[in-house]
Amino acid sequence: PPPHAPARPAAHAPAHAPASRSTGKRGVPGIASIIAVASGKGGVGKSTTAVNIALGLKANGLKVGVLDADIYGPSMPRLLKIRGKPQTVDGKVLRPMENYGLKVMSMGFLVDEETPMIWRGPMVMSALSQMLREVEWGELDVLVVDMPPGTGDAQLTMAQQVPLAGAIIVSTPQDLALIDARKGLNMFRKVDVPLLGIVENMSYFVAPDTGKRYDIFGHGGARREAERLGVTFLGEVPLQMQIRETSDSGEPVVMSDPDGAEAKIYRDIATKVWQRVGEERAKAEGATPAIVFE
Repeated sequence: PPPHAPARPAAHAPAHAPASRSTGKRGVPGIASIIAVASGKGGVGKSTTAVNIALGLKANGLKVGVLDADIYGPSMPRLLKIRGKPQTVDGKVLRPMENYGLKVMSMGFLVDEETPMIWRGPMVMSALSQMLREVEWGELDVLVVDMPPGTGDAQLTMAQQVPLAGAIIVSTPQDLALIDARKGLNMFRKVDVPLLGIVENMSYFVAPDTGKRYDIFGHGGARREAERLGVTFLGEVPLQMQIRETSDSGEPVVMSDPDGAEAKIYRDIATKVWQRVGEERAKAEGATPAIVFE
């Protein structure tokens, strides 16, 4: 792996790694860790953040998959420039789509981009379960789950039924976004999912012609919130035209400009995320008494 690759706790983890300290959650064979990327509200750049973190984890030497759990607004087909429908294995299990070295599953592969999903909660929960458990993921160090915004049925299903290694909250710096980010944080805390940290997206804007910096949505709000709540602050991502353009074109900035400043920001965030996964795993294993047979 490249020199900036972090330690790989998953290399020594069982196929069903413990992902939260709660019980009764069934793991997915072959997937060592499952990470949720969530937000309290839409429009904060959660999916763009999720895909670039996933690519950052891969750049750091890990085997990575992405589950697009946003049933109503799936973004991964466009973000990762993947077209077509997944094939089945023996007519039962779906084979994930792939691009940029990521294994990907999304409702966007199964329905037309402009078709609205007019589904009630139970249908959404059933679809999420199928996309997670009836897919041939193979061996992965980590599965990054791009969650829908908010704190509804889909979020609770993932938090309560899936052994999450932890959750990342994405927010902009403005007070209105942080109010909703707190709700997301509190939801994961109530269902005993470790909080890996907060990312401040659209943190600031630097004018390309003058180099002058503008704090369009304020600045530092997510960092202050992380400090107040005792949660790790994972980093600041600027409001940058290149990030938006590469996302729209299906060539995320970590892949299309790996040596650029923005790609480095995402790789650094990915490194901190993986360190936090290792810390939470060690904490969970330390809390479980070991039985020694002699």
